[in-house]
Amino acid sequence: MIMKRLVLLVLFLTFALASVQAQKQYYNEKADAMAQIKAASVLAKQSGRYVLCQVGGNWCPWCIRFADFATTDSVIAPIIEKNFVYVHINYSRENKNPEAMQYLGNPARFGFPVFVVLDEEGRPIHIQESASLEEGKGYNRKKVEQFLLQWTKQAVTTLK
Repeated sequence: MIMKRLVLLVLFLTFALASVQAQKQYYNEKADAMAQIKAASVLAKQSGRYVLCQVGGNWCPWCIRFADFATTDSVIAPIIEKNFVYVHINYSRENKNPEAMQYLGNPARFGFPVFVVLDEEGRPIHIQESASLEEGKGYNRKKVEQFLLQWTKQAVTTLK
């Protein structure tokens, strides 16, 4: 009887943890993406950084995986914090944010998530698909690090 209860408790905790993970919401599905881009650009200009737009949605498991990775990885999180204003731009059936998608160069053509780097004036300077950054069921730290470091303000504006 005790073993049966223990098994049930473990199953319950496993499903509860999975449910909490599934409920993470990085994207505001009702947000005006152009307003988000403008606000992020103002902050980027004030702080001497670029903007990193992660385009996708809460419906996209790979979008959630990257957002988790980008905010918790001991190497990637500090790179983003130091060099970028990081913003989640929603693209969903309910809100495709067409004006923002056009402004960003129609990045949805690359799949989701897709990353758009904006300079401090808010101008798109690079679109990065995510498939080449993936590995197994997650993201390759070295590849993500290389992508991010190649598109910092310092990297883009420094003469070699």
